[in-house]
Amino acid sequence: MGHHDHNHSHISNERRVFWAMLLTGGFMVAEVIGGIVSNSLALLSDAGHMLTDFVSLALAWFAFRLARRKADIRRSYGYHRFQVVAAFVNGLALFAIAGWISVEAVQRLAAPVEVLAGPMLVIAVLGLFVNISAFAILHTGDRDNLNIRGAALHVMSDMLGSVAAIAASLIILKTGWMPIDPILSVVVVLLIVRAAYTVVRESGHILLEGTPENVDPSDLREQLKAAVPEVSDVHHVHIWSLTDERPVVTLHAVVADGADQDDALVAVHRALEELFGLSHATVQLERDRCPDARPRTEDSRVAG
Repeated sequence: MGHHDHNHSHISNERRVFWAMLLTGGFMVAEVIGGIVSNSLALLSDAGHMLTDFVSLALAWFAFRLARRKADIRRSYGYHRFQVVAAFVNGLALFAIAGWISVEAVQRLAAPVEVLAGPMLVIAVLGLFVNISAFAILHTGDRDNLNIRGAALHVMSDMLGSVAAIAASLIILKTGWMPIDPILSVVVVLLIVRAAYTVVRESGHILLEGTPENVDPSDLREQLKAAVPEVSDVHHVHIWSLTDERPVVTLHAVVADGADQDDALVAVHRALEELFGLSHATVQLERDRCPDARPRTEDSRVAG
């Protein structure tokens, strides 16, 4: 993706997140009021989930805006990584919300309270339409962006949470069985935990400088040697990501005797981008012995 295309996608994602944030935040307030008036834990739990979505979208929106700032002396890669930090923080917050809802559900199962199913049904139906709208906005965004995917996943969970609240209100209206409200709120908890795990796992992997899932270092070494005849060996391969959209690689490449180093360097960069989408690469060319050579330990065997 070119620089202009990436910037256009970045701005487009930012706008989608902003509108989804307004929709989610505005209805979250209405849902909290409706949950308090109707005394529905299912509505309050769904509002809690929407709160985490609102915070997630707000952080994602702020991260997109912060990422516009240019790199400086202290942050040579710029501020792109804040998107991943925002996703990680949001995932942890989801676990906290899930814990709170679980405690409330257990208490209500032990001592059921009366729920006003009529107002609960109205609010839940409106919430479903809001969630569908927000999901449609996000679903048309860049699906390779962790913030967009995480936000869309949360909103989708909210859609299912609204369905659970609608089901609970209908069952109460028909049967008067109040425990269905906390029971279905536990279903929402399971959706929250699933979303939280996905976001924390993916963002944590990036923060720990993990290798992108779509790149195998061993495969990269073999393919690079096959694609660039001037290169006889590739080692000290380290691949990580600034964000899920910005992979980075550093490696050492041994150039065969008689080969032109400048041509080899251009060929290595071209192969990395064409074969693996690695446009940001730092390549150290070598003729004979690697200057960083040392006794091979278990760690060096994994990395090199």
